[in-house]
This record gives sequence, structure tokens and C-alpha cells, in this order.
Amino acid sequence: MAGAAGDCDTRAIWRVRDSALSKHVLMTMVHAVATVTTACAMLAAPSAASAQARYRATQSGDIVELQDTRTQLVVNVLTTASNAYRMTVKGEDVIRRTWASIDDIRGRMGLNGIPLLWPYANRLDEQAFYANGQKYSFDPGIGNTGRGAVPMHGFLTNATAWKLIEAKSDAKSAWVTTKLDFFRIPQYMTQFPFAHTLTMTYRVEDGALEVHTRIDSMSAEPMPVAIGFHPYFQLTDSNREDWHLSVAARTHWLLDERTLPTGQTEPITSILPDPKNVAVKDVTLDDIFTDLERDERGLATMSLKGKSQQVDVVLGPKFKTILVLSRVGGGRGGRGGAAPAGAPGAAPPAPGGAANAGPAPQNAGAQSPAPATPQNAGGGRGAPPNPNAPPMMAFLA
Repeated sequence: MAGAAGDCDTRAIWRVRDSALSKHVLMTMVHAVATVTTACAMLAAPSAASAQARYRATQSGDIVELQDTRTQLVVNVLTTASNAYRMTVKGEDVIRRTWASIDDIRGRMGLNGIPLLWPYANRLDEQAFYANGQKYSFDPGIGNTGRGAVPMHGFLTNATAWKLIEAKSDAKSAWVTTKLDFFRIPQYMTQFPFAHTLTMTYRVEDGALEVHTRIDSMSAEPMPVAIGFHPYFQLTDSNREDWHLSVAARTHWLLDERTLPTGQTEPITSILPDPKNVAVKDVTLDDIFTDLERDERGLATMSLKGKSQQVDVVLGPKFKTILVLSRVGGGRGGRGGAAPAGAPGAAPPAPGGAANAGPAPQNAGAQSPAPATPQNAGGGRGAPPNPNAPPMMAFLA
């Protein structure tokens, strides 16, 4: 998303709404909004496309393309993975790309696009979780929870069993809905033995991408919920050295050597003296913040700013924490980056949502940023920068 001649402001906004939780039906809603705000008079006139159908949903095999022709927002969804793997505004990639063709990542999406993090969104302190007074141990031999001591990001990022329910458009929006019968997949149920289904709808409306996630529990016992998304949004107007971060929080959680909270806190100014104006080039963070500062609607906004572009992460009233990850790194030309945002979460086994920002690749062969494990993270407070790590800035809520 590039501004026009420097006098048009282009912004990508990932808006998070709250989850509504009942005994057997869990619903979460996340808004990813890519808008173009401009003072250019030449752009104010209606386009020729406005006289035609504004919204379109086009299917080609396992891919559905959603369009808002008025704002020139295009979203491509790989239905078998339920992943919006590409999002563009005016032809500019909003989401980081590490691939030339979808065939390069089909069946192994990983952290490309907007991956769903489920059934846990962030780090667990062991290969197990606790629910309803019981310990549920993972089977590392299955290989979907990782072989390290700290599992993270859930195990659906490479899922291929999602089924297309519908792809439609009308005068108000274009959308695609997919469904995963989690309870039918033995390797999932072995690790997380709570029968349920997941239904996701990607909807393009008024220049925005809304991601609506519904969880229907069929379990006889209460099901723990920790859900998140992991997009890498790009800034394309400036280098990392020009970025600034605003963190609307008052309190910083202290972390242990595994980057897990200790339960102790301190004022945010102990780590970020000016939290509303943090020069990204000067910090190395993998830290969790709470006591969020909210507006009259109960919303808390975190921002990553370039020269003319800005990515805002807007958290709803029920969100209590946000994780910010920023690394010093190389990257081709130091260009690119993003601000992602997490999705709603509710209960153990992990915090509720995640998203990371990474470099804007200069070619299809660019390397994906590594997950922030204790072994490769840039480190928390006081850790020296890792010059070999790619530049990243991430949010977790």
C-alpha cells in the first residue's frame, strides 16, 4: 500500500473484536481493515468500477478471490487451509510474501498469510496443558506440537482438511466460509481431546477484511479456548530505521529465561521510557504488556508508523495483554515490515492471540522470519541485538 506522491496517507488496520463465550458455542470476531485515506481531489471522484458490482467472490479450484472494486482491496483465500494468504490494496501487498506461486506453500502454509493459531496461540511452559483440574500431556511423537520444551502457535498452521461451505457476494460484501471438523482428525484429538468444529468466514466490506471465527464445542466438559492469528503486515514506504512504535499500555510483565511470564510486573517506562514514540531501530523486544490504555469505547490502539503508512492494532475491551516483538536484523535493504495483531482469546492453555510483523521480501526466495522461541528470539529486556535475525515487530493479545 503506497501513498500517492507523498500527499496520500495509506493505512492498514487490523481490528480485533471480542469473543462471546457460551458453554457449547464459542464465537470470536477479528477485523483486518485495509483502508486508503487520501486528501487527493483527483481520487475523490467515483471510479468506473463503482457503476458495476462493487463486490465479487470468484472461485478457481481451492482458491477464492474476494474483491472490493471501489477501494481496490483484493483478498485471496486458500480454502483447504482457511488462510487468506494474500491481501493487496491498489496492487500493493499488505501481507508479507515469501513465495512466488501458491503452489510453493500449498499444504505447508506455516506462518504465511493469516494463519489461525489453535488450540493454543502462544507459548506453553511444557508439552502439556491443564483444564478442568486435569493435566493433558501432548504426544511429541506425532510431531504437530513441536519437539522442544516450549510448544507454541498451536498445530493447525499446516492444516489441509478445511472444507468450503460457500463463496458469495452481494451489494454489501463478498465472503467465503470454510469449516474444519476437528473432532474427525485423530492426530488433533490425541493432543486436544475436546470434540469441536471450527467455522471461519473471510468477508470483504467497505475496504475492510473481517475474519469471523466460530467454535462449536461438542465436548461433555468445558473446553479451554486460546485462539489467535499470525499475520505479517508490510510497510513499504520506508526502511526499518524510520519506523516508530506506539504501545498503549502501562505495565510490563517480567519474563523468565524461556520468555514466559514470572507473575511479576513493573511500569512500562522501566523498559520503554516513551512508550508512545519508540524508535524501532533502538529496541530489541519480546515482551508482554498489560493495563492497556483505552478510549471511550474501551479500545486500545497499538501502532507501527513509517513515513506515510501506518499499521494500527486495535484491541477490544476484553483484551488484557499484548506482546510486542521487535528485533534488529539484516534484511535485504532493511526495507519492509508490518504490524499484525492477535485475535480474541479467553482461557488456558495460553494467551489469546498472536501476530507477527516481518520483513517485506525483495524476492520470492526471501527467508521467513523464525518463530520467537527462546533459542532464536532476539531476547527480552536487556538482550543484545542479533544482527543475523530478520527485522520483526509482533503483537500478541
